Amino acid sequence: MKISTKGRYGLTIMMELAAKFGEGPISLKSIAEKNGLSEHYLEQLIAPLRNAGFVKSIRGAYGGYILSKDPEGITAGDVIRILEGPISPVDFTEEDDPAKRDLWLRIRDGIASVLDSTTLHDLVNFKDEGKPDSYMFYI
Repeated sequence: MKISTKGRYGLTIMMELAAKFGEGPISLKSIAEKNGLSEHYLEQLIAPLRNAGFVKSIRGAYGGYILSKDPEGITAGDVIRILEGPISPVDFTEEDDPAKRDLWLRIRDGIASVLDSTTLHDLVNFKDEGKPDSYMFYI
């Protein structure tokens, strides 16, 4: 399963809103400029997030978007499912072999478990504390 730009950019929007939670609305223009993304594309992504009840729009000169829930109450899985649809590495209707079907189901469940246990709060407050897969540069 590959997450498309819809899922990745949608998660970027939500992380930006989570980082400023409680500070007032944020414009898509500022999110686009900060992250080097297309404002027009972000406008297309915000609609399903708003329709799902995770984002509210605020009109006016100082308007923009805010999260409608606390960042601890929104998971990466929520965002990915809204923008990408169901999480599935393969189409299970095509798989007849029970052993392979079980493998794909365990992979799906593993991915869903990680996405559903990671909140926007977790992502915004992530700190790389010397994990073995991180890079260390010395000058």
